[in-house]
Amino acid sequence: MAMRINAELPLPADLKAEYPLSEEIRKIKAERDQEIRDIFTGKIDKFVVIVGPCSADNEDSVCEYVERLAKINEKVSDRLMIIPRIYTNKPRTTGEGYKGMLHQPKPDQAPDLLAGIIAIRKMHIRAIRESGLTGADEMLYPENRSYLDDILSYEAIGARSVENQQHRLTASSMDIPVGMKNPTSGDFSVMLNSVVAAQSSHSFIYRGMDVTTDGNDLAHVILRGGVDKYGTCIPNYHYEDLMRLFNMYQERELKNPAAIIDANHSNSDKQFKEQIRIVSEVLHSRRYNPELKSLIKGVMIESYLEEGCQKIDENRVYGKSITDPCLGWEDTERLIYKIAEEYI
Repeated sequence: MAMRINAELPLPADLKAEYPLSEEIRKIKAERDQEIRDIFTGKIDKFVVIVGPCSADNEDSVCEYVERLAKINEKVSDRLMIIPRIYTNKPRTTGEGYKGMLHQPKPDQAPDLLAGIIAIRKMHIRAIRESGLTGADEMLYPENRSYLDDILSYEAIGARSVENQQHRLTASSMDIPVGMKNPTSGDFSVMLNSVVAAQSSHSFIYRGMDVTTDGNDLAHVILRGGVDKYGTCIPNYHYEDLMRLFNMYQERELKNPAAIIDANHSNSDKQFKEQIRIVSEVLHSRRYNPELKSLIKGVMIESYLEEGCQKIDENRVYGKSITDPCLGWEDTERLIYKIAEEYI
């Protein structure tokens, strides 16, 4: 056979019972979920900043990073909603390379998904306990989100997954915001079709069960840039792109029109320092046009304790990305304060 079983994974309910949420964490999540919902529905005027490592590769460095975010949050929470980016699943274009803590809880060792699902749950819980901030993750594998669905306050569906039926239908079951990225081609129609699907009710097979969903009224788009047929990055954060998105939203009967702008990936051509300029341009576009102010709810930024990225070897630097390059802490801190100052 071409497939072999490495281990039987526990049921999500059993893992949650073994690693439960305290009442304090449940309260924190409920309060933050409500505030985030109020932002996406327009009841609260705050700007969302989803910020953190490209991939969460080490529990200690991730939790230290999130604790630092919490200290900034104390000063800007009247204007910003900071959501730590704690991404434990990493899509790989060719299938090669580090796929995230879910696959490899220790990046320099062999994959172990049983240890991985335990490691990511423990890390997310610790991050909330120590910082008071609930986080965001990517829904790379729809059926695996059941191990974290009581923890996360935001989920994203990546450019390579956004056309997948199971991702779209699973998103329709969620009661937190789910961001649908534009595909790598940059096509807005594909992205918006995914939002239509996620906001609708569906019946389908999920984890061996026949289920029906209510639809997710907080499903929205994430602009992350695209790539043309020659492999050249095409950004889509400019004013003209945002207005095009606004007009396409108007043509569809969608609830709570909203967009998050990913400042890295194909928008920056992975030139991570460009994120600072891109965020500033997005804020300028919002100030210039009231229609965009209501549509653009926030930005997504890749940052870590140390700037840049590194290979997985014995000389790894603590708090430095092992996947895409990230802003370092000093630039991140200045950028968040700048967002708070410029946000109107």
